[in-house]
Amino acid sequence: MADYDNFSNMPDDKPEVKFKIPQELPLLALKNSVVFPFLSTPLIVGRKKSVEAINSASKEHKIIVVVAQKIEGKEIIDKDDLYEVGTACAIKQVVNVASDEIKCLVEGICRVRIKYFTQTEPYFRVFTEVLEDEPYVVNEEIENLNTTIRVQVEKFIQLGIPLPTTFVVAATNISKPEVQADLFASYLLSDTSQKQAILEETNIEKRLKKLTEFLSEELRKFEIQSQIRDKVQKEVGKTQREYYLRQQLKAIKEELGESDESFEMINELEKKLEKKKMPKEAYEKVKKEIKRLESMNSMSPEYSYIRTYIDWMLEVPWSEKTKDFLDIKKAKKILDGDHYDLEKVKEHILDYLAVRKLKGKSTKGPILCFVGPPGVGKTSLGQSIAKAMGRKFIRMSIGGIRDEAEIRGHRRTYVGALPGRIIQGLAQVKTSNPVFMLDEIDKVGADFRGDPSSALLEVLDPEQNNSFRDHYLEVPYDLSNVMFITTANILDTIHPALRDRMEIIEIPGYSSEEKIHIAEKFLIPKQMEEQGIKKYNIQFSKDAILLLIEEYTREAGVRNLEREIGNIFKKIAREILEGKKYPKIITKNKIREYLGVPKIHPSEIEDKNRVGVATGLAYTPVGGDIILIESTHYKGNGNLILTGSLGEVMKESAKAAISYVHSKASEFGINENIFSKTDIHVHVPAGAIPKDGPSAGVAITTSLVSAFTGIPVLRDVGMTGEITLRGRVLPIGGLKEKLLAAKRAGLKKVILPAKNKKDLEEVPQSILKGLNLVFVENIDEVIKNALEKDPSVYKKEKESKAGKEEKSIAHFSA
Repeated sequence: MADYDNFSNMPDDKPEVKFKIPQELPLLALKNSVVFPFLSTPLIVGRKKSVEAINSASKEHKIIVVVAQKIEGKEIIDKDDLYEVGTACAIKQVVNVASDEIKCLVEGICRVRIKYFTQTEPYFRVFTEVLEDEPYVVNEEIENLNTTIRVQVEKFIQLGIPLPTTFVVAATNISKPEVQADLFASYLLSDTSQKQAILEETNIEKRLKKLTEFLSEELRKFEIQSQIRDKVQKEVGKTQREYYLRQQLKAIKEELGESDESFEMINELEKKLEKKKMPKEAYEKVKKEIKRLESMNSMSPEYSYIRTYIDWMLEVPWSEKTKDFLDIKKAKKILDGDHYDLEKVKEHILDYLAVRKLKGKSTKGPILCFVGPPGVGKTSLGQSIAKAMGRKFIRMSIGGIRDEAEIRGHRRTYVGALPGRIIQGLAQVKTSNPVFMLDEIDKVGADFRGDPSSALLEVLDPEQNNSFRDHYLEVPYDLSNVMFITTANILDTIHPALRDRMEIIEIPGYSSEEKIHIAEKFLIPKQMEEQGIKKYNIQFSKDAILLLIEEYTREAGVRNLEREIGNIFKKIAREILEGKKYPKIITKNKIREYLGVPKIHPSEIEDKNRVGVATGLAYTPVGGDIILIESTHYKGNGNLILTGSLGEVMKESAKAAISYVHSKASEFGINENIFSKTDIHVHVPAGAIPKDGPSAGVAITTSLVSAFTGIPVLRDVGMTGEITLRGRVLPIGGLKEKLLAAKRAGLKKVILPAKNKKDLEEVPQSILKGLNLVFVENIDEVIKNALEKDPSVYKKEKESKAGKEEKSIAHFSA
């Protein structure tokens, strides 16, 4: 850094060199500076070579060559690291600061060029020549450049760059352009390479041009810095002004006896925090945020974010709980009063309450999944469970959600961030142990925003949800006291890991008898009240309800049934208001009058026994149904044709049935040539409805055997079961629904796989009544029970009859 204390003594004109400069001199290398002629510069010398050079020069002529190094800050250098042009300087003062450090003052004498090095150790010595400035005449160009440089220096002063008074005086007094150029370059330029370029230039006009360019660059830098500094100072000044005014306002309010709203709000939040029972981590987090809020300007954008966060933290129920009703009899009465049947679900809830009562403290809430067709009462069952346990109830439909933040919340860095819907629901009911129903869990989606199913893995795991982390709250929350209940129509679309965490309880469809009971006990009274005709005490006959069930609704549940009952009551309400005569008892004829022609045509069995037509039993999303399977054959090349919108599994069942019948052709009395010389066509009516599954294998086989043998299938026999190539009958699912369909269709006998016999325990006796159940292990038993005649017996009868006819013909010929 230059020392300009001697600028005031600097002569106006360029002084003559009074020193005799020896050609061989010690050399001092500078790390990041350049010394110009006629300027005094203090230097701190610490490198060993540099100290040796100073000491040697002090003993000789007190003259040393000062040269800048090319790479700034480099410690160990050689001759190639130094510029060729430097300054011969007189050593004015030397002070030993430490054993290995010297402070000295040097004054530039003239520019010199290094011709060659005479020594590199223990310090540099060089042979030099003096560089004289080229002679010049002050012309218009030099005058203009000089004026430009002075204007630039004035701009530096205007920008507020601190310049010592001695520098300003020297800049004013010195008129020689070459001396001015060295002075301004030394003080105003910050880049060593630019200073070196000025030092090396001996042409005055070119030196001034370079200086003008370099000063312009430096000015641009300072102007940008000045703008930034002004902007920062303006903002700081504005903030300080606001703070000062607010403090004054606060003092004025105190004098007037008025309270500060911000202070009151902070006090209120602190009181709420002290009253709130929170985990230690959450408590410390809220306390920290309140302190931040206290020291923050209320006009700051972050103020509202922090305030909203604190409000949510204080709103969430951390330890608030409702007391569970542990009276088993009362709970059973509530469950029975709200829902008919569903014994398995009710028993599960009562078992949980019994454990709670015996254990005497909180236990991990069970995570149940109710699976069943629409309208069977899954959602309303959750409400009844909450009522029976004395807990609050929250329902959240998650069908169709695709954003993980719906479950876990948004991070606080986002504008408008909120906790996830689970935390929001708990804050709404203000208790940490409600019954929480997640509806339609089988319809959760996933896209680029995340997979909500994966987020639910933590929520629905009793081993993990005691430390659930919502992204917004940023602290663990205990969900283990919450009783989660999920609902689904099908299990296939639920994430396997998620399905594994839940206890699956299947709620099958209702039989017609059960629906009649539900309608009489629940639906009719409810709709009478909703339609405002409760006081008129209108009743339905059982035949009318049955007609509604079978011909106007087709469902496993009772939602549409309730809707149609409501439609009837609306029409009656209108009749009452119009003064017309209204029925006290709704009969079948009134149903048809109010609702018009039937919307559903119940599946019917054949009117007589037919060849190639077997009655199968199917399971559908709305319950069970019967399907008629038709088979025929005609002259062809042995092709198999399958129609009726059949799925791949059902087609494979048909192929397996053909293979089995072909392998047993002789036993069934079927001609072997029929398989190669005829085309076989299997059709399942209602072709617009897709059908799939292996359980139609038994019915397809029966239909084929009937078609090939010509023996009719019994019209009142239904069947279900998967077959193998060896003729074994494998178990099926949906037994209750299939038996319901058989009963509705009027079947007398139902053929079932033997391994399904154990499942009858879950089928109500009201369904089994009037059905003759036949359990089989192989297809031969099916054929014997399904056809009018046993094919093997029929074959012997045909052979016997054919033999008698041959004898008769022979006798006649004789």
